[in-house]
Amino acid sequence: MMDLGLKKLDRYIMKKFMATFFIALILIIGIVIIFDISEKIDKFVSNEAPLKAVVFDYYLNFIPYFMNMFSPLFVFITVIFFTSRMAANSEIVAILSCGISYHRMMKPYIISAVLIALLSLSLNLWVIPRANEKRNDFESTYVNKKNQSGTKNIHYQIAPGQFVTIESFSKWNNTAYDFTLESIEDNRMLSKISAQSAVWDSTGGRWKLKNYVHRHYVDGMLADQVQAGKQLDTLISLSVDDFYRNKETVENLPYKELENLIAVQKMRGDASIQYSLIEKHQRFALPFSALILTIMGVSLSSRKKRGGIGWNMAIGIALSFSYILFLRFSQMFVYTGALPPGIALWLPNILFAIIAAVLYRIAPK
Repeated sequence: MMDLGLKKLDRYIMKKFMATFFIALILIIGIVIIFDISEKIDKFVSNEAPLKAVVFDYYLNFIPYFMNMFSPLFVFITVIFFTSRMAANSEIVAILSCGISYHRMMKPYIISAVLIALLSLSLNLWVIPRANEKRNDFESTYVNKKNQSGTKNIHYQIAPGQFVTIESFSKWNNTAYDFTLESIEDNRMLSKISAQSAVWDSTGGRWKLKNYVHRHYVDGMLADQVQAGKQLDTLISLSVDDFYRNKETVENLPYKELENLIAVQKMRGDASIQYSLIEKHQRFALPFSALILTIMGVSLSSRKKRGGIGWNMAIGIALSFSYILFLRFSQMFVYTGALPPGIALWLPNILFAIIAAVLYRIAPK
């Protein structure tokens, strides 16, 4: 059995792994921030973004987002870089010559990868959502001012037996037009409220129905009494936030809130649930890649090559970028309905895990 205690060799490799990882992280983030400033400086100035907001609301929250998004790249380049140097200095040969098996040598790599994966998972579940909220608010205010017109043909099940149909919703004045609220029980219509418009009252957290007609049904038949009026206040489990739900808003939710949102969207039959499901599976799939890419990186770079570190680095950068590109591209399978989110978002990990297993199998030879 593998000795679970950390030996001097384990600490040596882990120190190299973690130190190289965080140094590469700091250097690349610094370069990215410089390029991002040069790209957005005109918008910062033209939109009069305060310096405090630029530093603390945008860039301070941009760092964990960027760091986690490209963590597969950082991990792979780190492993390729310092393992290639160890191989070039004949350290790998010396380790294996001392009777340490190739599988045993992988122990500190796996431990380091697990630590990075846990850090990435913690950022994904709790830190980054709050950071994204401030970063997205800043971008919508000072960088990308969007013209939000509205949505059309909305159908929601807001509660068991309660259905809302809206012809169109205007984000300009938070008003739903051709509003209908139906109550159904045992496949029978109990009541139906139709209104020319429904205006969101942010103070009371309810909708004000304009020019409404409220019909009551008894045993499937229209009752004698039909209520009509100019205005009716109604409190239902539908808020104006539901109409602003998009990819950016689900990025802002901690994991528990994201799970609650998915449950509500499933009950409503909300088409925007795809954004929530993609975000959920991506938060787990991305950290897991640290293990896969670490095994792949060691397998590729542990043998001394005539071309030196440069060839290994080129392979490492190409594979890591292909992983990130594949992860982003896999989201298209969800949007087009080709694959469910659970399969599409884990497909890059499955494919690269197979590649890593093949490389690891032939590496000791």
